[in-house]
Amino acid sequence: TAGIAWAEVFVGGGSSAVAAAVMAGLGVSPLARRTAPPGTVDVGPRLGLPALAPIEVMLHSRLSDPRLAGALRGLAAAFRMPVAA
Repeated sequence: TAGIAWAEVFVGGGSSAVAAAVMAGLGVSPLARRTAPPGTVDVGPRLGLPALAPIEVMLHSRLSDPRLAGALRGLAAAFRMPVAA
């Protein structure tokens, strides 16, 4: 909590519901830049919020179909792409 008082004002049924609540101005949510809805603003520095810790994503697969394996390689490449600040 970083010593900052907070109140839970919305509990959603997934990331889309949370994104809709953020876009409606109900509050803030810890979202990665690559998944934040268009038009949202990083308010962390302005509100004195701590930086989000990096996360690790691991993909495990036993795909043997070359087309599906190609799609999986594309997904893995997307996770490795840098995100503009």
